[in-house]
Amino acid sequence: MILAMVLAAAVLLGNRSLQLGLDLQGGHQLSARVFSADPETVITADDLDGVKNVIQRRIDGLGLAQTQIHTVGSDRVVVQLPTAQPPQEGDGEAQAVVDDTLQQVANQITEKAVLQFGVLRPGEVDRYATLVQERGNARVAVLLGQQQLEQLQRSRGSSEELGAFREELEAAQTTFDQLEQDIGRLFDLRPLTGDDLVQVVAEPNLESQGEYYQLSLTFSAAGAQAFADLTKEVAADGNLRLGILLDGRSISEATVGPEFRENGITGGGARITGAFTLEQARGLEVQLRGGSLPYDTEIVEQRTVGATLGSDNVRRSLTAALTGLALVSGLMVIIYRLPGLVAVAALAIYALLNLAVYALVPVVLTLPGIAGLILSFGMAVDANVLIFERIREELRSGRKLYQAVETGFNRAFNSIFDGSVTTLISCLALGYLGSGLVRGFAITLGIGVGLSLFTSLVCSRTLLKTSLFLHPALRKIQYFQPVR
Repeated sequence: MILAMVLAAAVLLGNRSLQLGLDLQGGHQLSARVFSADPETVITADDLDGVKNVIQRRIDGLGLAQTQIHTVGSDRVVVQLPTAQPPQEGDGEAQAVVDDTLQQVANQITEKAVLQFGVLRPGEVDRYATLVQERGNARVAVLLGQQQLEQLQRSRGSSEELGAFREELEAAQTTFDQLEQDIGRLFDLRPLTGDDLVQVVAEPNLESQGEYYQLSLTFSAAGAQAFADLTKEVAADGNLRLGILLDGRSISEATVGPEFRENGITGGGARITGAFTLEQARGLEVQLRGGSLPYDTEIVEQRTVGATLGSDNVRRSLTAALTGLALVSGLMVIIYRLPGLVAVAALAIYALLNLAVYALVPVVLTLPGIAGLILSFGMAVDANVLIFERIREELRSGRKLYQAVETGFNRAFNSIFDGSVTTLISCLALGYLGSGLVRGFAITLGIGVGLSLFTSLVCSRTLLKTSLFLHPALRKIQYFQPVR
């Protein structure tokens, strides 16, 4: 089992690279201006913090770890996020990943995500039908443009070709957005908004055989009654439509069958269907869960930022960490001899499994995270010291070697387990209450403590017992006696 885990970890690290944080690698910075359409509105510091908190919830919902968000001055919110290594020239696929991530973040920053419900005005039925047809054509143009752009990126097209395709795609998207705005103006709004939601979930639309996604909504008690009244009104006229509007754009319209004329749709749930991709549905889910922005925002600056610590500081920190590990390993071998060698081997397995978990989760590695990793190394070695001291006590009491090894591990278990649990409690508190670099430290330390239990109690035991069967010379008692 240990060999299988080591091989799996090695393969995983060979196929996935570790993600580094802003302090180690750098990333991108987006600066947004917060303003109000009403020139007489004054945005206070508390208002700006409210905007920052909404953006924070949205970015967290995207799963982008170690993103730093802070306010600057009286009208700026700055978002810094670590990204992958800068793509090499001509690597269109890698550049597309970075561009998509930045576009998702920009959408979460700038879209107010005010969800509203409305009823199509009776006199706009013909105009609605025309605009819906035009919107369908525009959607096809956007989808074709996205497919062509992806093919060009995979074939490593030139920057000029990519730029031209992006301009065409942006023009098609602008046309599509404008048509959604035009359709949204055909609806009279009703007193049902996103504030009445208690749950939003993006899920596959089974009617499209999983090709598109939908949003399942759950309303509060008041919202459920308002939705029932709204659908009752729409069901009374077969020509009307129920419109779902986001920031004034109609993202979905629905008919309501005549069977709901009497009571409307009850139950407090609804679905927003449409030609949503997974990314679009997840983006809407994050926006609606995070809440709407109370003010308008716009991106005023986007730039690349370098590593905040500098390469020299990072290099010196890593050198210090590796030097400390080498000294600890050497000390374990000198003092505990054969068990010390086993402890060093278990520590190497521990380090490999740690890095594999970081790549699998993934964990964005920062310098405080590295500090947590090194601290967990010390705790892993400390667990082996407790075990070896227990073995020494058993040998002194006259037990045979095999019995001393087994009893030593069993007697040390409670002390090691209790110490690990108390540390994990501290990690949970830091991870829950902290943010940014502090949370990164808590995550890496927590993962390390959990893995140290496995390596110290399972790997060390297995390796030590295996070594006793390799050669009779290794079974000498003096190889288990500490050097003082």
